[in-house]
Amino acid sequence: MAAVETYADIRDAVGKLCAQFPGPYWRDLDRRMAYPTDFVQALTQAGYLSILVPEEYGGSGLPLSAAAAVLEEIQHAGCNGGACHAQMYTMGTLLRHGSDAQKQRWLPGIADGSLRLQAFGVTEPTSGTDTSSLKTTARLDGDHYVVKGQKIWTSRAEHSDLMLLLARTTPRSEGMKRTEGLSVLLVDMREARGNGMTIRPIRTMMNHSTTEVFFDDLRVPAENLVGEEGKGFRYILSGMNAERILIAAECVGDARWFIEKASAYAKDRHVFGRAIGQNQGVQFPIAKAYADMRAAELMVREALRLYEAGENPGAEANMAKMLAADASFAAANACVQTHGGFGFAEEYDIERKFRETRLYQVAPISTNMILSYIAEHVLGMPRSY
Repeated sequence: MAAVETYADIRDAVGKLCAQFPGPYWRDLDRRMAYPTDFVQALTQAGYLSILVPEEYGGSGLPLSAAAAVLEEIQHAGCNGGACHAQMYTMGTLLRHGSDAQKQRWLPGIADGSLRLQAFGVTEPTSGTDTSSLKTTARLDGDHYVVKGQKIWTSRAEHSDLMLLLARTTPRSEGMKRTEGLSVLLVDMREARGNGMTIRPIRTMMNHSTTEVFFDDLRVPAENLVGEEGKGFRYILSGMNAERILIAAECVGDARWFIEKASAYAKDRHVFGRAIGQNQGVQFPIAKAYADMRAAELMVREALRLYEAGENPGAEANMAKMLAADASFAAANACVQTHGGFGFAEEYDIERKFRETRLYQVAPISTNMILSYIAEHVLGMPRSY
């Protein structure tokens, strides 16, 4: 069994880049709910956002484990990869299922930073996680698809040039599988804005640049269909596995940040004449969070190993995401508790990171849905929904 590469050199370089964007940078953005343009540009120029793009198109041609290492170290450094991580996990759909012409048209621009593929249009207000029940339609009209519908929680839509959009191209009929008839379109958002596509930002408890997107007879060239019509649900599943693995790596990075922060403070903070870290009530939650983080880290590695071997690591990707999200949130709670009142002070960055990592109990898929998946597909229990 081959081990997953750890990418020590990449991790070190990412850490040095992130050191140029310390806490005050993120606090200022958080107050203004602003996008970290300079940070994303620095990552782009360093080649990290094109790490999965094949060398022939100007990228690094590295596997998913390299992308996971980049994102983990971004979070470990106290930064936030949520501003750009979609470019990594949406890439797989285009790389695996896009035509040669589509790759030649889009990938060089993505690799050199002149194009951003950051938007993933899947979730809808009425269907939520039930992707097979989405209502956005794409009707073929000559050499264009006409798109009508709405997406929600489409993060980074205001800061992306391209969107991978999942829409129903064949109406559901009796006897048809729920997952059939869905297709993936690559939408050029530069042309679409104001011409059938409207973006509305949604303010949330953390600075995540998320939006809802409305499609009102948006015309998308038929040549932008990715793969075969009606096969889109299968295409995005592999992308969702990659998404969950990468989010899990980010959560491991968050957990590492919280644990290091809490451990250092527990050693330095003295109350009643001794370090608070001498108290087991302070020690144990941090130690437990560390053990949970290491266990999640191993599941991330296993999911990466299977993914890179070309297998379908649905169970491992889901478990990695759940375990890592649980570990990061436990570490966040321990860090806040260890710091007491200071944990709520903006200048320590803990409350910001706390809000950011809380998201991953819910997105990109909720913990309960993962447990349902494990119960049905791993343990063979009856479907619960």
